[in-house]
Amino acid sequence: MPTRLTRNFCIIAHVDHGKTTLSDRLLEHTHTVEQRVMTDQHLDAMDLERERGITIKSHPVTMHYRAKDGQTYKLNLMDTPGHVDFSYEVSRSLAACEGAVLLIDAAQGVEAQTVANAHLAFAQKLRVIPVINKIDLPSANLELCTKQLEDILTIPAEEAILASGKAGIGIVDILEAVVQRVPPPRWTEPPQTRGLVFDSLYDSYRGVISYVRVFSGQIKAGETMLLMSNGARSEVKEVGVFTPKMLKMEVLGAGDVGYVVSNIKSVADIKIGDTITLANKPATEMLPGYKEVRPMVFCGLYPLESDDYEHLKAALGRLRLNDAAFVYSSESSVALGFGFRCGFLGLLHMEIIQERIRREHDVDIISTYPSVVYHVVRHGGQMIEVDNPVNLPDPGTIEEIREPTIVASIILPNDSMGDILSLIMEKRGHVEHTDTLDLSRVMLRTVLPLNEILVDFNDRLKSVTHGYGSMDYELGAYRAADLVKMEILINGDPVDAFASIVHRDKAETRGRELCERLAAIIPPQLFKVAIQAAIGGKIIARDNVRVMRKDVTAKCYGGDITRKRKLLDKQKEGKKKMKQIGKVSIPPDAFIKVLQNQ
Repeated sequence: MPTRLTRNFCIIAHVDHGKTTLSDRLLEHTHTVEQRVMTDQHLDAMDLERERGITIKSHPVTMHYRAKDGQTYKLNLMDTPGHVDFSYEVSRSLAACEGAVLLIDAAQGVEAQTVANAHLAFAQKLRVIPVINKIDLPSANLELCTKQLEDILTIPAEEAILASGKAGIGIVDILEAVVQRVPPPRWTEPPQTRGLVFDSLYDSYRGVISYVRVFSGQIKAGETMLLMSNGARSEVKEVGVFTPKMLKMEVLGAGDVGYVVSNIKSVADIKIGDTITLANKPATEMLPGYKEVRPMVFCGLYPLESDDYEHLKAALGRLRLNDAAFVYSSESSVALGFGFRCGFLGLLHMEIIQERIRREHDVDIISTYPSVVYHVVRHGGQMIEVDNPVNLPDPGTIEEIREPTIVASIILPNDSMGDILSLIMEKRGHVEHTDTLDLSRVMLRTVLPLNEILVDFNDRLKSVTHGYGSMDYELGAYRAADLVKMEILINGDPVDAFASIVHRDKAETRGRELCERLAAIIPPQLFKVAIQAAIGGKIIARDNVRVMRKDVTAKCYGGDITRKRKLLDKQKEGKKKMKQIGKVSIPPDAFIKVLQNQ
């Protein structure tokens, strides 16, 4: 098929605006998937995606559509995630496309992530096709949606297509718009082969499978490909397209989106965003790759059974292959043994990775409290990055600690404004400016410390706004803050698994919560054990583990009271001696309960 009849596009939108359901209707209409094998959310292949009702990975698929002009077009579609934690997946899909279908929920209007994804598409110079989805809902407000389209996104209202992915309304209009408005593949002129690696996965039998968008030239089995970033050579074993299952082809030509199986066996040898060319006629210039994704949230992952360490290491290596935002390195803890320090884009990203380790690789793990990357400036001006509280230098050598901030766009109903402002102040944030979107909603532009929004901010935002609030954020600047390292001491010994970096004003409250929780979970001991939260040498909170009392006077029937007192004094002396030399054994399930509830 000629390159001019190929169209590459993706579907972008806010969370739960119907991207995957619309993809289902496109697959049905183009007869890419037969009706008898069609399922709801067909492109969401992972169990986790189906259970949570969200898209986690981008899913490419090749469709053939006979347009009204009589020509048959090859349409390469990518269904993308909507959650802010997976925005890097969206940017990778956009780099492999020339157009984007931007979905807007007819009932909810333009949301925070709609704005963010639209700006990503504009930055990549893609042709954006606005689609107002779910028009069959009773609460649909088309007049408001078209007004927001013009006011917020500066897209003419007449370009919008009215559709319903569930009811199958407007599907032909969308396909015709893709054919007419999205330009043919770009950068096809150079004679040398150039293909962009936008994703990859590991197969136990075939090794590394790369997802590739070919811009110029062609790739076929038997040729030797060259990775331009590191000069590695590899023989191409098989090429093909997604329908959405892998379908073997003779050749991948300019404009095609498909997969390449080579004899690369190590997950570390191929990089997302790399350019593939041919070894015998190499290209001289790489394709524009991706902005390097930097993890924002870190935590320690440890196997419950120490024998599973190598198994966990292999699992992390395979997950790293097709997730450019996930990083890990080895570390060890006195309390938890050997494990890994892992970096993620956000809390949902962290949850998904942990769940995939448990399900796909069958490894039981425990994770430490999430932390962010701090910039610590020592006396003399030396700056170091700290992502683990254990590695924080001595306070006497520190000039200041800078914490990362985020610039968040929060869209919320007018009547929730007071509660949200209180929440922002509680989280040490401030509002830069406010925009009125319509009669019932406003958009706040706020600056917040990243560490404060990690655990419960999004849940509380949804709760306060009754589900109508939405948030999108990007990493802001680092700023100095009064941060301290808080340690938990059990019987005077620090437990590194519970160490954290907190703001001084919140340290006492957090320390008291942790001490109370540990005191309730650690089983009773034979002697009095103190659980203390400390900043440096200063104790800021304390609780005691319950004492197990053995009744040493049980066999004394009657007689002189001094005999009982002698036994009790002996027990008291024994406990005092035990406290000096005894060690408190914390069972693994105590760590799990405390760390899971934080």
